[in-house]
Amino acid sequence: MRFNEKELVFLSRQPSERAAELGMKGPKKGDVMKRRLVKLIVNFLFYFRTDEEEPIGALLLEQCRVEREDDLNFSIVFLDEAERKYVFECDSKEQCLEWIEAIIKASYEFMRKNLVFYRSEIQRLTGKVRIDPLEQYGISDETRFQASSGLPPLPPPPT
Repeated sequence: MRFNEKELVFLSRQPSERAAELGMKGPKKGDVMKRRLVKLIVNFLFYFRTDEEEPIGALLLEQCRVEREDDLNFSIVFLDEAERKYVFECDSKEQCLEWIEAIIKASYEFMRKNLVFYRSEIQRLTGKVRIDPLEQYGISDETRFQASSGLPPLPPPPT
């Protein structure tokens, strides 16, 4: 997927949901763990050299899987390119778990599933069937609007 470089640089300068210096290893054979400033902004994970202001790359966090490798490491694997695996090294177990949770929640697919779940819960509890104004923006629980990942659906959020 191609993106406008100027727009990505602009987005990378916006306030982040999460930011830290992490170890990062890219998907190429022979890549080594390097210290990078990593910023989670909306559904992009930007990474920077620690002494530079412009990102050297960005990962769109859609159609990917986040996995815990061990206490300090997690990885991001893209579903359509299983060999494209990025590994991140955190400073603590807690930091690792926080990053995993934040990245999972950053995808639009996760947000859409939450919207659909809570909308159906409201309907179940109130008995009211309403036409949802969000559908005019293409947010729908119809299968034709869902991205297929080949993975089982996420469990509903806790109540």
